[in-house]
Amino acid sequence: MTQLARLRGLQTEAALPAEAAILHVDMDAFFVSVELLERPELRGKPVVVGGRPDARGVVSAASYEARKFGIHSALPLRTAARLCPHAVFLDGDHAKYEQWSDRVAAILAKFSPVVEMASIDEAYLDLAGTQRLHGPPLAAAHKLLSEITRTTHLPCSGGLAATRLVAKVASDQAKPRGLLWVPAGSEERFLAPLPVRKIPGIGEVTERALRALGLETVAQLAALPQEKLEKVFGQWGTALHRKARGGDAYEFVIDAEPKSISQNHTFGEDTGDAQALEGMLSHLSQKACKRLREAGLDARTLTLTIRYAGFETHTRSRTLPAAACLDADIFRVFLELFRANWDRRRKIRLLGVSLSGLEHGAQQLSLLDPERQEKLEKLTRAADRLRDRFGFGSVRFGGSLPRDGS
Repeated sequence: MTQLARLRGLQTEAALPAEAAILHVDMDAFFVSVELLERPELRGKPVVVGGRPDARGVVSAASYEARKFGIHSALPLRTAARLCPHAVFLDGDHAKYEQWSDRVAAILAKFSPVVEMASIDEAYLDLAGTQRLHGPPLAAAHKLLSEITRTTHLPCSGGLAATRLVAKVASDQAKPRGLLWVPAGSEERFLAPLPVRKIPGIGEVTERALRALGLETVAQLAALPQEKLEKVFGQWGTALHRKARGGDAYEFVIDAEPKSISQNHTFGEDTGDAQALEGMLSHLSQKACKRLREAGLDARTLTLTIRYAGFETHTRSRTLPAAACLDADIFRVFLELFRANWDRRRKIRLLGVSLSGLEHGAQQLSLLDPERQEKLEKLTRAADRLRDRFGFGSVRFGGSLPRDGS
């Protein structure tokens, strides 16, 4: 158990309530951790991801060593440089972070059929009903975090509880490299001593308002009558009353199918580079198609989004004669839409693709002869298996490769 610095609340299988089965997985200092894979010499140093120290941007992520100086995400880079002049500042690479996020997501999917990626570096899983495959929820959570660290060499933390809210707070308390279990029925006791700001959804403004009422801990918030909170905060007061007790208004939607599947990309700088734009369009098409196949669906309607500098946005759609799920067939249509509708006198800020008109077991659109079509389907299945194992970026078809081959 070397990759988990802390594993708390470990009990026997019989003692673990079956309903404490929601796991929140949070990658520790994700952007920084990914960069350290390529720059191991920076381990143990204050590292800031987001740009150069004299840039006008903000911090995207900071190592734990940098956080000791008061540096946190969304802090202006220039302020971070003043707080810690000797910190190492790195530019971010969101395409790279997305690839590593895909690798983590592939591991999560092996442990539960119900996975919700809350962001690029955190997810919720429902481990209920997975005991026969992975053991009781606490054992499964430990096994999952261990596999993430062993496979990716990225640190992560987890919180296991009966509600999403408590699971998220628990993972935050477990950082770094920890797993914290909150048994069902002990939510209020766990939350009670924590500052109110630890409750998800309570920001700086609400925190100030609560302090004005003399409320600094979750226990104090929970002790206030609901009517009092509603009088001060309205409907938000009702939510605060529930949250202080560990309650959740959100439930996983199981067996729900997507109405559409979308992928988009905002360029760091507006661009009119046709090769770069078409390469990104191929990349977005491939990611959307993989998600389509993972859901066991085919798409009939394809929609292209082009957003120009100045935020003027245009969408163009085409409905296929038969539903499709293969990268080559779908990208061909998106490429035709793009070339026919791009105003080449203008630079593009964002490209997006959307697949809708989703069907099960549709007759695959074939623009090739049967033998070539069969080979393409086998190639696609093989590519998907490699992507599941090594991350989406491990296999990219020619149209999405960077022109320098990197």
